[in-house]
Amino acid sequence: MCLGLPMRIIETDGMSALCEFRGEQRRVSVLLLSNPPVGAHVLVFIDTAIRLLDVDEAGLIVAAIDGLDAALDGEDYDRFFADLIDREPQLPAHLRSE
Repeated sequence: MCLGLPMRIIETDGMSALCEFRGEQRRVSVLLLSNPPVGAHVLVFIDTAIRLLDVDEAGLIVAAIDGLDAALDGEDYDRFFADLIDREPQLPAHLRSE
C-alpha cells in the first residue's frame, strides 16, 4: 500500500524542495505545484509533491496515519478519527447527484 505523506517544505529552488515529516528529510519534486513557499505543507507521493495542504488537513492526515499505526499495533484507534466518529459517511461533492 502506498500513502501520501503530509510534509513541510524547508527549502526550495522552484523545481525541488527539501521537505520534512517526523524528522525525516527528503528532496521531492515540486514541478506539479506553482512555486510553493518555504513552510508550506504539501502532500507527497513517490517523492513528488502533488498538492498544497492547509494546516488542518495536514493534521487530519497525520492523525489518520497515527490511527493506522495504532490499529496495526492492536491499540484503540478511535481517537485518531474523531472527525469521522458519530457521523454518516459522505460522498465527495463531485460524486453526489444533487
